[in-house]
Amino acid sequence: MPRDGARISLWNDVRILWHLLVRRGSGTTQAERLESFYAGQAAGYDDFRRRMLHGRRELMDALPFPEGAMWVDLGAGTGENAEHLGSRLAQLHRAYLVDLSPSLLRVAMARVERHQWTNVVTVPADATVFTPPEPVDVVTLSYSLTMIPDWFRAIDHALQMLKPGGLLGVVDFYVSRKFPREGLARHGWWTRTLWPVWFAGDNVHLSADHLPYLQHRLETVRLEERRGKLPYLPLVRAPYYVFIGRKPAAGEAAEDFPARRRDGSPRSSPDDL
Repeated sequence: MPRDGARISLWNDVRILWHLLVRRGSGTTQAERLESFYAGQAAGYDDFRRRMLHGRRELMDALPFPEGAMWVDLGAGTGENAEHLGSRLAQLHRAYLVDLSPSLLRVAMARVERHQWTNVVTVPADATVFTPPEPVDVVTLSYSLTMIPDWFRAIDHALQMLKPGGLLGVVDFYVSRKFPREGLARHGWWTRTLWPVWFAGDNVHLSADHLPYLQHRLETVRLEERRGKLPYLPLVRAPYYVFIGRKPAAGEAAEDFPARRRDGSPRSSPDDL
């Protein structure tokens, strides 16, 4: 990278770290808190988050989008997930990039204009409220579920948007339960205690209940539980997961499907949620 480009990148990192560690977000509503947090970060958001928010491209690569599909990205931020679709984006009928932060959506709108995407719409809306004009094929939540206070409502609402048999894809930070289901990762006390406190200062709320609820409501198609690097913390790895689930088709219920191990095989003795 040219020297001037390196200086700009470093300055962007300093500015974002200031917001992450010092300034943080404030406000009386979720929209105000998000905008307070992201307004000073939007310009350098993508470069920094690529080194922090792992699994986003993997999720988009793994999701099958049928020809003419409708897609809703809840908490879409700057719209980078649309770029991860590559040439497949042109095959969609419509993509809705939904977010509450005007600053991030302005970056998303500039991205749409730069690429001249005619089938992509940016929407300033709450993930628990936005409703597309017709049922959709795919809904994604990419590092946004942990920032939605009523996260269970966001999942339920996503399911309402989906066609029967549609897919919900989620990638996010998390911690395990103290006694997780068979086949799921089990985090030690330090992991379960440190990371929720660490992220909570930025109104990012890691939960041990996201994965159990997702698996309760949907048929698990894919689940990966991993740890990823954080910028400027070379020895630290934060836990995250990549989940793809299928909404039960007409006449089916989520309980009809066996719970799955991480390798995709069914468990023989399901336990309580």
